[in-house]
Amino acid sequence: MPDFALFAGSANPQLAQAIADRLGVQLACCEVQRFPDGEVSVELTESVRRRDVFIVQPTSPPVDRHLVELLAFADACRRASAERVIAVVPYFGYSRSDKRVRRRQPIGAAMVASLFQAVGIAHLVVVDIHTPQTEGFFTIPVESLTAIPLLAGALRDRLPRDAVVVSPDAGRVASTTAFANELELPVVVLHKKRESARQTTVTHIVGDVEGRACLLIDDMISTGGTIAESIAALREHGANREIFVAATHGLFLENAREKLHDATEIFVTDSVAQSWDRVNVVSIAGLLADAIQRV
Repeated sequence: MPDFALFAGSANPQLAQAIADRLGVQLACCEVQRFPDGEVSVELTESVRRRDVFIVQPTSPPVDRHLVELLAFADACRRASAERVIAVVPYFGYSRSDKRVRRRQPIGAAMVASLFQAVGIAHLVVVDIHTPQTEGFFTIPVESLTAIPLLAGALRDRLPRDAVVVSPDAGRVASTTAFANELELPVVVLHKKRESARQTTVTHIVGDVEGRACLLIDDMISTGGTIAESIAALREHGANREIFVAATHGLFLENAREKLHDATEIFVTDSVAQSWDRVNVVSIAGLLADAIQRV
């Protein structure tokens, strides 16, 4: 028996199995059930006493459902005398709520951090978290990983030599620059203003895209509005060749798939379970398996 246990939550069991295969272990046994009113029930069906426990559970949509399941998992492990509980949360929901925009609002990321620690989670593993300063809400160790080298490796042979790497806004410049460094390509930045929680408008472009292929970068694709708006702006400024899209987390909510019809190719990781056959999925199982071994 290994000196740790690896559990799969219901959010992305395929990723958990891929991690287990990389580590050469079996997933630990458990039962996750729901009562008719939606309450979650978690039962560990093997001993975790004095063992490190890793729980693979992205808090992907429906975020609250998967979040509460993760909390229940951690509480069950703590009460079963686990040595440490480590949450492997490739996609961390609520990371966009890192500050108050208006006075009477919650800071969701801080709230979730408090919940994690209250149920006994001792270590957190995340991948390309939306707002890096979210780590500051935790007093436990946070292993913050990036899938940029993996995505760049998958794209390297698909991009034309004269392509540019495009940041959809000023907030993604750092990750876009990391992509550009991996691929040895120049950076272009789109500047935009937010009209509402669901709508943004590109105001101007810094850099030359005329006649060039573009690689549009973001950490997540949610409703697809930001990407669709960016593609339209790039087309208007002369990017009349291929436009590739790469993001770590592909949520594809609402009518995102229809909005992304103009993208040449879309690359995402399996941080969130994927069912759209149009996307190219790059696995982060090896990245997470290495992190688990280090932890």
